[in-house]
This record gives sequence, C-alpha cells and structure tokens, in this order.
Amino acid sequence: MKKRILIFLSIIFIIFFVSFNALCEDIDIRVLYVNDFHGFAEEQKSDFTGGMVGGATYIGGMVDRLRQERPSLLLSAGDMIQGSNWANLFYGKSVIEIMNIMGFDAMTIGNHEFDFGIDALKERMKDARFPFLGANIIGIEGIQPFIVRQLKDIKIAIIGLATEETPIYTHPDNVRGLVFQSAFDTAEIFIKELRDKVDMIIILSHLGLHNDMVLAQKIGGIDVIVGGHSHTKIEKPVLIGKTIIVQAWEHGKVLGVLDLTLRDGEIKDYKGYLIDIKPSARIKNKEVEEVVKKYQRKIRGIVKQKIGETEVDLDGVNSVRRETNFGNLVSDAIKQRTQSDIVIINGGSIKMGIGRGPITMGQIYNALPFNNYIVAIKMKGKDIIEALRHGTSTRENNSGRFPQVSGIRFSFSRDRPGESTIREVAFRGEPIELEKEYNVATTDFLMAGGDGYRVFGGYINSHIILHKEPGKWVRDLVVEYIKTRKKVNPVVEGRITEIK
Repeated sequence: MKKRILIFLSIIFIIFFVSFNALCEDIDIRVLYVNDFHGFAEEQKSDFTGGMVGGATYIGGMVDRLRQERPSLLLSAGDMIQGSNWANLFYGKSVIEIMNIMGFDAMTIGNHEFDFGIDALKERMKDARFPFLGANIIGIEGIQPFIVRQLKDIKIAIIGLATEETPIYTHPDNVRGLVFQSAFDTAEIFIKELRDKVDMIIILSHLGLHNDMVLAQKIGGIDVIVGGHSHTKIEKPVLIGKTIIVQAWEHGKVLGVLDLTLRDGEIKDYKGYLIDIKPSARIKNKEVEEVVKKYQRKIRGIVKQKIGETEVDLDGVNSVRRETNFGNLVSDAIKQRTQSDIVIINGGSIKMGIGRGPITMGQIYNALPFNNYIVAIKMKGKDIIEALRHGTSTRENNSGRFPQVSGIRFSFSRDRPGESTIREVAFRGEPIELEKEYNVATTDFLMAGGDGYRVFGGYINSHIILHKEPGKWVRDLVVEYIKTRKKVNPVVEGRITEIK
C-alpha cells in the first residue's frame, strides 16, 4: 500500500514539475516590420553609396528566411501604396499584390493611403488578404480598429493609429466626411479594453517618432510601438518606460526585426535591428519578382498612352531664361489645383519641351522628371518680390532658379551681373501690397530653399500651411489638367518682362 502511495505521489510531483516548467518556459517570437514604403518596389540608387538598395523582391526573400527561424508577425506602419510610378500608375494595386504574396499580418493606414481618394482606398482594402487598421478613423467601412493574433501560446493585440493631421497631408476631397479622432485618447480606450484579454499589445502607429514617444510616456500598457510617418531610421529600439519603440526608415531600404523573449506572458528580453536590403541572387522571392516585372511591363505601356493634344509647341528649353508657354501651363495647373492667388515655381523643374500634336504620359514624365509636390502658404507681398528678385538675379549657366508664374505679372531689370531689380509686380491689375498676405503656391523643393530660394524657408514653421499634397507630384497635376481640357494652347502673354 505504501509503495502505491509513493508511486502516486511521484506521478503527482512529476506532473506538477513538468507543468511548472512549462509555465516558466521562455517563448521566442519575432516582429518584422516596414513603414513609409511609398511603392518603391524596384531597386533604387543609394544617395550615400551610389550602389543599388531596396527592392521588394529581396524584402520578400529576407522575410521568408527570417520566418523560418521563429514564429513571426509581418507588419506595416503605413504609407505603402503611393509614391513611385510603379505604385501610382495603378493606384497602389501593385503594392497590395506583393504584400499579399509576402503574407503581411496587418497594416495601419498612413495619410498617403488616401491620396487616390476614398473609393480607391476601399478597392485596395478589398484586394488585400490582410486587415487595414485605423482605430481613430471614423467614417470608412472596412477599417478595423485592432486585431488579435496568436504566436505559440502568446495572444497579441495589434491596434492601428493614423495621424490626425491626415486632412492636411492629402487633398481635402480625399478625406471628405471622415473624422480623425485623437490618437492618444483612442489608444487609451482600446488598451483598457484589451489589456486583460491578451498577453501583449502592439501599437501599429503612423504618428511619427515624436508622437510615439509621447504616447509611450503618457499611456501605460503598451508593450511595443511599431511606428511610421517620420521616416526615422531607428537602428536600435528606443525604450520609454516599458514600451519598446521601433521604426524602419523608408522606401524598403531596410527590414526591421524585433526579437522578443516572453515568460509568463511578459517580455523578459528583446533585441531589435535593421537589415539592409540589397539586390542579391541569394535572397529572392521569385513570386514577388514576377509581380514587380509584370507591372514594370505595364508601365512601359502606360507611358505611351495619349493624354491630350497641344495645338502649339510647348517650350520647355527656355523656361530657365524667360517666360514660356510651358511654364505658364504648369503654373496654371498648380494654381487651379490649389486655388491660390499666385504660383511661383523654378523654370529648371521643366527639363524639355513637347512638340505640337498628341501628348503622351511619357512625354510629360520626361519633361517634368522631378518628384516635387505643391505647398501653399500665406506670404507677404514684400517676400514675393524678394522671391522674384532672387529668381531673376542671374542667367549664368541658364540657372534653374528663373521663375515661372501664374496669377501675377512683373517686370525686372539686371543692373549688374548676378543682380536683379524688380520694377513692378501686379496682382489682378493692381500693384502688389508689401505688407498684405497673399496665398502663394510653390513646390516643396523651393520651400526647402532649393535653387537658393531662402525666402520661403521662413514660412515653413511660422505660417499656416494652406495646401500640402505630398502624394501628388507636379507632373501628375499637369497630366490631370491636360486630360480635362483634351486640347491645350498656352501662350506667352507678358507675365514676365525684362527691361533692358
């Protein structure tokens, strides 16, 4: 009898010991992440090394390799479907196709996801085999506030947050009828709801690093924030309290990796790093590669499409030295889009002309090759004059700073080499007033001081941005402008006069 009791107690002890050890067992999981991809599925030339970097083919291959090592999530912190021609010409459909192949678990909605309009976004959501998250976005069906995924025995809630500034980062028409609630308040509500139901909470954020850090400081219960929007290259995770913050730069140049070790449902250890993505035959996802090539072939067909017709030769060559009809056309297209009083762009942004006859998409893309977008601000008359003075102050090497304008007429003279005097500036037939503010549209390039236009720089932080549309390149505005008119016939009409 005693022997049976001893055997029974031994069995109970073994069961207890095994169960206790099972409860204390470390569980290793991995979070893979990207953000601010902007449709850069093709390899790019590095601004730093001159070599080739990025490429969805190789991101896919690296994801495949890393998933074999431990249970993994693959997440996107937004701004995926807009930015490059490879994405824009298909309204982001091409990007969703490769994300489906890679097996993304979730994506939060970035501000640029709205750049093609709500209807296009809804189509992309239908195409996706993964959820779009945006807990603080009200008014669009299909967006989920959060999802719960399980890796091994770990339940993980993933909450999506979008920037509240989305309405100023895209065209207002693209978000009409939507409400972007406080990201902080929304996060707090859902964390309270989920904290006791899951082992781990991830915020998938398109708020920018600064806001992610404030979020971690103000709201407890967040284990990990996978961020985007600020294009920050966080090589090692930022730790705020108990919250781990990561972000993976931009354009698919790197893949973010966060390795977590959990015990009893709590993070006991972590290691985060970025993997450089470079073209390599050893790391490829061939299925992704085929999709990339498929859309590359389609692009070649699209650029041959006729978008309209010009009844005159469009002079792009002389835009760096005098008023041209092409400069007027581009400036007028910007003025219409922004509803601004005045437009000032640099003539050097127009690289070539287009002969009379049919106009193709490819011709516009070749003539306007730069990825510039429009910014509109309130600007004093005296600073408008200074911008025009700077733009006309030299012809050396056909300087790209020479202005092309809409909404004003002005005259200038060159009294000495490299200097210019503005003689007269007229707005709606009346002299411009020095202290009065006018709505002025220009490009992000000039706002940043490009071509030496420092006068715009003082307006970046101190004035209200009236219009900012990073998801729409100038060339795309011009394409739409021509398409709506079908035929164009711009003329040189005396907007700019040099007095000799």
